[in-house]
Amino acid sequence: MITLRQSQERGYADHGWLKSHHSFSFAGYYDAAHMGWGNLRVINEDRIAAGKGFGTHAHHDMEIISYVLSGALAHQDDMGNGTSILPGDVQRMSAGRGITHSEFNQLNDSGTHFFQIWILPDAQGINPGYEQKTFAVQPGLLQLIASPDGMNGSVTIHADASLYRAFLDRADQISLELNQKRKTYVHLVRGVIHVNELILHAGDAALLDNESRLNLGSAQNAEVLVFDLAA
Repeated sequence: MITLRQSQERGYADHGWLKSHHSFSFAGYYDAAHMGWGNLRVINEDRIAAGKGFGTHAHHDMEIISYVLSGALAHQDDMGNGTSILPGDVQRMSAGRGITHSEFNQLNDSGTHFFQIWILPDAQGINPGYEQKTFAVQPGLLQLIASPDGMNGSVTIHADASLYRAFLDRADQISLELNQKRKTYVHLVRGVIHVNELILHAGDAALLDNESRLNLGSAQNAEVLVFDLAA
């Protein structure tokens, strides 16, 4: 089964300095039909105004991935990490038994646009951890950027999930065999793309359950995230 979730169906919050679309129930947005997909719990598409951001706050028992599309995100945490997350970077933060951090748009003249992704960990109470890597664009290829074992240079998450990205245009085609006992989530970051029999536009998602194959193609300047998830 494959289901289309259109961009405009997502939750939305406008805090002035922060504008956020929520793919799943989060904060003031609650939808019993969209509490997550497999062990994927949160996809927030955030736009932070110049010089603004999230003050120091706490997380626990969650694998958190930040994926910057434009701008620059300044990160500081109680493990001593102080970094800039730029387009092309993937940041993984394992909250484990507890972590505090802050995130700010470090640009004073333009906004920062990024995705915040939460995945449920395999075990609770693990040691907090941090990892950040830069990934070069590989047009037309499915690129692994997060996985349980750090395969192919991906960041390592403590969860039974893998995250891929792809940039496709025109004649680019990707076909991936799926384990029908798992779930797949496809989120279109930008552009237009065909996912099996569905057409996705920016912000849309395809939820796949008991499907044997994922086909991506007929794209127009598309950037897409593909999640392989525990059911």
